[in-house]
Amino acid sequence: MERPNAWKKYDASSLEALNNISCEYKKFLDNGKTERECVTETVEIAKANGYIDLSDAIKEGKKLAPGTKVYVNCMGKAVMLFHLGSAPLTEGINIVGSHIDSPRIDVKQNPFYENEDFAYADTHYYGGIKKYQWVARALALHGVVVKKDGTVVNVVIGENDDDPVVGISDLLIHLAGDQMGKKASDVISGEDLDIIMCGSPLEGAEKEPVKAMLLSILKEKYDIEEDDMISAEIEAVPAGKTRDFGLDRSMLLGYGHDDRVCAFASLKAILTMPEVPAYTCCCLMSDKEEVGSVGATGMRALYFENAMAELLALTDDYSELKLRRALANCRMLSCDVSAGYDPLFAGAFEKKNAALLGHGVCYNKFTGSRGKSGSNDANAEYIARLRKIMEDNSVTWQTAELGKVDVGGGGTIAYICALYGMEVIDSGVPVLSMHAPMEIINKADLYEAVKAYTAFMNDAAK
Repeated sequence: MERPNAWKKYDASSLEALNNISCEYKKFLDNGKTERECVTETVEIAKANGYIDLSDAIKEGKKLAPGTKVYVNCMGKAVMLFHLGSAPLTEGINIVGSHIDSPRIDVKQNPFYENEDFAYADTHYYGGIKKYQWVARALALHGVVVKKDGTVVNVVIGENDDDPVVGISDLLIHLAGDQMGKKASDVISGEDLDIIMCGSPLEGAEKEPVKAMLLSILKEKYDIEEDDMISAEIEAVPAGKTRDFGLDRSMLLGYGHDDRVCAFASLKAILTMPEVPAYTCCCLMSDKEEVGSVGATGMRALYFENAMAELLALTDDYSELKLRRALANCRMLSCDVSAGYDPLFAGAFEKKNAALLGHGVCYNKFTGSRGKSGSNDANAEYIARLRKIMEDNSVTWQTAELGKVDVGGGGTIAYICALYGMEVIDSGVPVLSMHAPMEIINKADLYEAVKAYTAFMNDAAK
C-alpha cells in the first residue's frame, strides 16, 4: 500500500500557496529559536488576529460568547489559543497540540571560568542529542537574564551578520587517534561541551583577565553581573537562518523543525477557522517534551485542564462533572514530527511503515519503543474517522512508525492527553537528521500538515 508523492498533484495555485507558507514558516522558525521566543511570537500573531488574554477575561468576569478568541500564556514557555465554537464545551473541543522546545545546549547557573587564556561558559545539554554534532560549529546565545529587582534582560548574540558567534572546540584530526577509536557516544562528554566565550585579557585586570573581559562585555552591553547568571536561562543554538535545501528548493534546512514545524502548522490552521466554528478549537504549544514533558510548563502540568475549567466558568455554569465530560469528549492530534525514511540509513527502518519525505503529513498510530512501551495507541475507530476527513479534504497523508521494532523509538505528548479519556493520535511532518543541530523537512509535507490540521479543526466532531 503506497502513498503518492504530494508534489505530483500540485497546480500553479497550490505551488504558490506552498511557497507562501514556506516563507512564513522560515520567518517563524528564525524568530523563535527558543520556547520563550516562540511564545512571544505566537502571542503577537494571536493578538493581531483578534485574540485576547484569558486572564483579562477572568479578571473582568465577563461571559465569553461563541466566536470569542482567547490565548493563555503559561510562564512565557507554553501557550494555548482557543477559538470558541457554538457547541457547548461539554461536547469536547478539537485540539492540535505540539511542543516548542528543541534539543540544545543550556548554560549552567554558575558558568564562567578561565583556563589558559580562554574564558568559557560551562553547560548542560538539553534533550536527546549526539554530542559530537555540536562541536566545531557556530552557535548563537539566546535567552533571558532576570535581575534581583525583577528586570528582564533579553539576550540574542550571534544572529545578526555583524554579531560575533561562539562555539565548542574539537580535537584536530592529527591528534585524534584515541578519540577516533571511541564509541560515538563517548567522543565528546557532556562536561566537555563548554563554550568558548572570549580569548583576550582585559587591560589592567590581574586575576583571570580573560574572564574579566567577558564580564566587562556583559556589563557594558547588557548591564549583567556574574551573579545575575544564577537567575538566567541562556540557550546555545545553531547560529544562522533557515535555508532552502536542495537545488530544486523543495526542502528546508533549519534548527528546531522538531517540533516547531507542527506548532506553526497548528497556528496557521486555527487562524483560518470560520468566525464561529461548530466546535471550540485549540492550538496548544507545550514545553519540556524533549525531557519528558515535566515541570510547570510541560504537558504533565495541569494548565490545559485549568484553562478548560476557566472557559467553562466563563461560558457555562462550572462543575467538576462538566469539566470531566469536556476533557473526555475532546478530539486531539498530537502534532509531533516523525522519523523520515533515509535511504542512506535504510537498515534502521521498515520501509513500508516509514514516513517518506514529500508524501504528506504522517500519522503514527503508536509511538513508544520496543513493544510500544510508553505509547499512546490510537483506536481504529478514530483512525477511520481521520481517514475520511483527510480524503474529503484532499489531504496527502501517510502512516508511519519510528523505525524498526527493536531499533529504537520515541515519545510525544499524546499519552499524557489520553489520560483524560479523549481520542488522540500522533500526526506530524517527516524529518531527516532529527535532533541534529540542523534538520531537514520537505515543503510539501509542511503544506499538507497545514491542510490536515485545518480540516481536523473543522471536521473532527462530525
